Amino acid sequence: MSLQAKSETSAPETIEAELPEGTVLHLWLKARHAGVEAKLFVAVDGNDIGEPSTRRTGEFEFFAVTLAKGGRATLSYDATTTALSVAYAFRPETVMKEGIRVMHSDARTAAPDVPDSYHFRPPFGWMNDPNGFGRFGGNAHLFYQHYPHEPRWNTMHWGHAVSKDFVRWRHLPMFLFPAAHLSEKDDGRGGAFSGSAIPGSGPEGEEIRVFYTEHVRDRQPEEQIQLSAVSRDGIVAGPSEIVMPLRPEGLNLTTDFRDPYVFKAPDGRWKMLLGSRDRQGGVVLLYETADAQGADGWTFLSILHREDGFGMTAAECPCMVPLSGKNAEPRWALIFGLLTSRDPATGRRNLTSVTVGGFDGRTFTAEFVQELDFGSDAYAFQAFVDGDEPVGIAWLANWTDFSKKDDFPTTMTLPRRMLLDGDTVLTPPVAAVESLRHQLLDDTALAAGKTVPLGTGAVEIVLDLTAPGAAFDLTFDHPDVDLGVKLDADGLAIVFDARTGMTPPRYVATGAKPSSLRIFLDAGSIEVFADNGRWTGSKRIPGFAAARSATLAGAVAGAGVWQLKL
Repeated sequence: MSLQAKSETSAPETIEAELPEGTVLHLWLKARHAGVEAKLFVAVDGNDIGEPSTRRTGEFEFFAVTLAKGGRATLSYDATTTALSVAYAFRPETVMKEGIRVMHSDARTAAPDVPDSYHFRPPFGWMNDPNGFGRFGGNAHLFYQHYPHEPRWNTMHWGHAVSKDFVRWRHLPMFLFPAAHLSEKDDGRGGAFSGSAIPGSGPEGEEIRVFYTEHVRDRQPEEQIQLSAVSRDGIVAGPSEIVMPLRPEGLNLTTDFRDPYVFKAPDGRWKMLLGSRDRQGGVVLLYETADAQGADGWTFLSILHREDGFGMTAAECPCMVPLSGKNAEPRWALIFGLLTSRDPATGRRNLTSVTVGGFDGRTFTAEFVQELDFGSDAYAFQAFVDGDEPVGIAWLANWTDFSKKDDFPTTMTLPRRMLLDGDTVLTPPVAAVESLRHQLLDDTALAAGKTVPLGTGAVEIVLDLTAPGAAFDLTFDHPDVDLGVKLDADGLAIVFDARTGMTPPRYVATGAKPSSLRIFLDAGSIEVFADNGRWTGSKRIPGFAAARSATLAGAVAGAGVWQLKL
């Protein structure tokens, strides 16, 4: 599909593209003025094929148009009466391999212009929690919380992308839409909130069953209920059905009741985890079903786990995967976010916990607990077992930095493996991340204490220390923030100060004494993996400016800087 857009100071606005037969257009438009109809004229080779129209002014209305014939497609509208948020095109038969082609997105809604960035971003709009992370039909699928019409939190949809290697993603059509009544206004009253996915029953392996929370503010008796939907083609979800209309009785739970994570337990049954809260703190609820498809029959078993640390409220986005260590019997990792938590020692907020122990399908016996990410900007972590080991991904942001009044573009973290080494969970990046290494920029100057230019700023820095815990101070010249990575007697730290005049939190893995590090810089983020992910830290950087150079103080055995590129 070749695309060409024409923008003029006066109406009409015209978007043109050469599109093949069978192309589907997804369009969102609304009226600019009450009582004046918004219209979009769709034509192929000059022949009109559709006129989507709406009088809605409160929120963009969705339309789908299929082209019976191929040719030169034209979308035209009067910009004084009609607002067009997003328009993209795809062919259902080839979209898994080709992805969608974005024909138009509003300037504010469009993805940032950072061509060298290698982290996952949506093609337009807002993104937060990863959802339904899994492999179906040979592809890794990533769904995510999404609002298409501006880079601010609002009515939740599910965006969708696929990949072969977890690093190079193709954007797919919008997968899951909020209930129609929630899309009438842009007031954020609710939508299709976070959840998970399991394989469906189809023979081709592309059928996907998703579970998610539908949230409707002030709905009685439940603001949050659990729904399920099936996609027969792995592209678009079918109708949703309620699978859990009520919270369990007698537990004195708040209205928090969300983020269903469905997985196969050691007893062969599907289990569901839900995050909630009672008067003492956060709780993780356990459900099960005997239904082989997980479609219905869900019954409450127990409170699987309780956590009240760091002043947290609800347990969010629970996730549970088996970890294979040296022992024959796998142990299970229970991961969840500690909403509103605050570490008094460092000032970090919204931490994520990993609790490892034994699990037989009904009872979880905790053995040890650790923090997932010392940078604390790896929230809503979700993992699944891919082959013989879990792979996870998280939202590279923190709710503390978020404001509904400001644009807040974000990315996902680099995808991470989950390994068990004794009583420690390691989270190194997936192997495919090494394929991003485009050019070796330096392997001598940084180690010698010289300042090294970082090219586009999309880099991986590899450090080998002279001894475990050997001190160093790596500083970056960044135009917007004070940034670095430091190892001293206190531990391993990401040094970050946004220059607001406020004292920033301390992003530190206390007592860490690594021997080697991989440090990933990108537009808007830094991620640190020490000793194969024994200590992992992620930090969002506001804006998209690139770090210009790096300088290292302290003796190291070796240092290398790689330019990264998709």
